[in-house]
Amino acid sequence: MIQTQFFETDNQIIAYEVAGNGPPLLLLHGFPQTRAMWRPLLPALTESFTVVTADLRGYGESSKPSSVAEMSFRRMAKDMVALMTFLGHDAFHAVGHDRGARTAHRMALDYPELVLSLIVMDIVPTEYLLSNMTTEIAKAYYHWLFLAQPHPFPERMIEHDPDAYFERCLLGFGKASLSDFDADLLDLYRTAWRDPDCIRAMCHDYRAAIEVDWADDRVDLDRQVECPSLVLYGKDGAMAHLLDVPATWAERLANMQHAAVDGGHFFPDQSPKTTTDAVLSFMRSV
Repeated sequence: MIQTQFFETDNQIIAYEVAGNGPPLLLLHGFPQTRAMWRPLLPALTESFTVVTADLRGYGESSKPSSVAEMSFRRMAKDMVALMTFLGHDAFHAVGHDRGARTAHRMALDYPELVLSLIVMDIVPTEYLLSNMTTEIAKAYYHWLFLAQPHPFPERMIEHDPDAYFERCLLGFGKASLSDFDADLLDLYRTAWRDPDCIRAMCHDYRAAIEVDWADDRVDLDRQVECPSLVLYGKDGAMAHLLDVPATWAERLANMQHAAVDGGHFFPDQSPKTTTDAVLSFMRSV
């Protein structure tokens, strides 16, 4: 059984696990999940890689920052670089889904010498999404605007019934049903998101996207991620229906591959084998 460990950095505690042997591979989850989302992919990935899964600050078993600025993607990326350095990895491959993908993208910009390759799952760039917000995008991804409302308005509404709200999030960003999610993993997510501090931190995550990350990304519009990169997205996801997902990345990733996977936004849960095969195929190519 893989043992949960804890690492302290930047006044935060990061929960993480390590398994497997081989080149280092960092896996980062998104909203409203935890590092547990990667468990269905681990048996195959750990055959070839030393896999590190970690809870982003504010999520899961990691500590919950009290301010908006502390939930920026730059701070999250710094956490993960410190963790990987602590584990002895001078460079590593990075994979992220949702908020974890945004963290990995920021990491590749801020620490290009450390990130050997990048896989982002079912996102378009933060700056692109916010700068090109249409009525259709706002309707599909309304949570970006709802969660970013001033504290404590969204927190109080969510705390009334966290399971109802966050389970709706799991189903609302593309074709999905609760049966697509492993029952044991759902129990872990529910334990995490029922914590009022976690609810607050996740709201701060979305506040930071607008108040901090958007500006950070505008500064870097003339920069590209140079390492080999793969854009994976769900065929039935909201973004795939509304945008040409690979095209939104074309000017930001210098060496890009892309592929669509059966499922919606949470295609790693819906199609774990196809997702694993896509990751391994890309990793072999780099």
